[in-house]
Amino acid sequence: MEFSEHIKTANVEDVVLRRPFHPPMQGTLCVTGHHLLFSNRDGDSSRLVLLLLRNIDAIEKSVENLLGYSSLFSSTGQSQRFDISVTPCVPSVSSGTITLKCKDLCVLQLDIPGMEECLNIARSIEYLSSLDIVSDMYPFFYRPLKLSLQDQWGLSSPEQNYAQMEELDRWRLSHVNKDYSVCPSYPPAVIVPHSIDDETLLKVAKFRQGGRFPVLCYYHRKNGMVIMRSSQPLTGANRKRCREDELLLQAVIDGSGLGYIIDTRSNQQAQQARMTGGGFESKSSYSCWKRLHRQLERGKVLQESLIKLVEACGDHSHSVDRWLSKLENSKWLSHVHTALATAGLLAECVERDGHSVLVHGSEGTDATLLVSSLAQLILDPNTRTLDGFLGLLEREWLLAGHPFQQRCAHSAYSHARLRLEAPVFVLLLDCVWQLARQFPLAMGFSEPLLLRLAMEVYASDYGTFLCNSDQERCAAGVKERTHCLFQFLLKPSEREHYSNPLYEPTELAIWPSIQPQSLQLWRGLFLRWTQHAVHLEKAQEELRNLVIECRGAS
Repeated sequence: MEFSEHIKTANVEDVVLRRPFHPPMQGTLCVTGHHLLFSNRDGDSSRLVLLLLRNIDAIEKSVENLLGYSSLFSSTGQSQRFDISVTPCVPSVSSGTITLKCKDLCVLQLDIPGMEECLNIARSIEYLSSLDIVSDMYPFFYRPLKLSLQDQWGLSSPEQNYAQMEELDRWRLSHVNKDYSVCPSYPPAVIVPHSIDDETLLKVAKFRQGGRFPVLCYYHRKNGMVIMRSSQPLTGANRKRCREDELLLQAVIDGSGLGYIIDTRSNQQAQQARMTGGGFESKSSYSCWKRLHRQLERGKVLQESLIKLVEACGDHSHSVDRWLSKLENSKWLSHVHTALATAGLLAECVERDGHSVLVHGSEGTDATLLVSSLAQLILDPNTRTLDGFLGLLEREWLLAGHPFQQRCAHSAYSHARLRLEAPVFVLLLDCVWQLARQFPLAMGFSEPLLLRLAMEVYASDYGTFLCNSDQERCAAGVKERTHCLFQFLLKPSEREHYSNPLYEPTELAIWPSIQPQSLQLWRGLFLRWTQHAVHLEKAQEELRNLVIECRGAS
């Protein structure tokens, strides 16, 4: 693709940049295929501002006529702004303002001399910030000096995860999906009960939405119980059965007597799904499994909740009551509560009750992955290390087929009509932050890692979060032509910044409190561009340095 075709004005002088925590800067604005580059007049390279166009969620434009509309100046000397869509003509002397609302929730303003230049810049940004062809995106062009495309891309593989399991006689590694033909959103290898052959898996896949048949995602070493995940069964209105699916689930609990199915939909939603071909596991056909319904919102409801939350956090009315009312109306903390409560229930079934669990919703790519990941963090100390947490994300989100490109196409500021966007991954990071806040010694990673991931999932130099599945990433050549974010974060220089200096490993499960007073707004993310966040960040950095010095001295 020739990016130059969409750049009518590449450079503009005397542009004024306004951004949080910095005084206004005047300098030169440059537009490239993937970035906005702003350099100030004195040539100080430390004050260069580089903004990835993919990070821009919404653009708001206005123009001012400095001569032809002089009568519009008020007695206070302030000019009136007009949206470009209603400006009747192009004045001889004019300027424009572009407000950039970014996916990382930062808001920037560019004051550009010349309306034509302003319009050209805005059009370029609008087009280049919304590229939908994967190979045109910046990770395919990013070539840092200290990284090589020959470096290992991922952290582990299903084969390595399987090799670390105990009781290998009960489980096996199946390559039934080696060419992605059975389930496009699954990896080539999955772990299934040893007694279930590939022919049986093929029949089960046809009975589960999207081919997402039950696979193992967590083995609990303390008692041998497991967490399985899948999509909904396609029972339909006729209550269709699949003997092979029943056989597979029976093999999961063989010898343990009872299993739990945690459906992330309400009972009513599951019943309604039968009318469109979906459904749930009936008590008569799965007599050894007890079904529990815990509704987790997803899709449009979750996206609108994020939008309302960000709107509340940007409310500058200075009315505490109004702010608290908006925060409550967003229902974001309610989603956090429900996710942690459901994950806690899942973990209790495995650890305290000693039963295996199958978790699913409809498609098994959103709330299912959210709950299974959080339950593993509660139960498994290995997932609480820096390496283990990134490995969990790779295993439970990237390889398990969470559609990142669809869910993260837009963030909270976009004016585009909602389609498939949903901040499920951001909700996960928020829940992890809540866990880390309640158990500050139990996590081997720090808040800056969560903030970095929250930014990278929407706009990144790396290819890790591109596409919607492992199959799509392989087809696009992501693993051969882009760099891996997780590998970069584990380099010694980065590891030090993202590690928790207070970390003290524990083999115990960490049971989160979900009482209303125990859950807080994640200020580091949602209030990160306020002065309050700056002071908080400085205090945390000083505390971190103090802890490191004390430990070094001892």
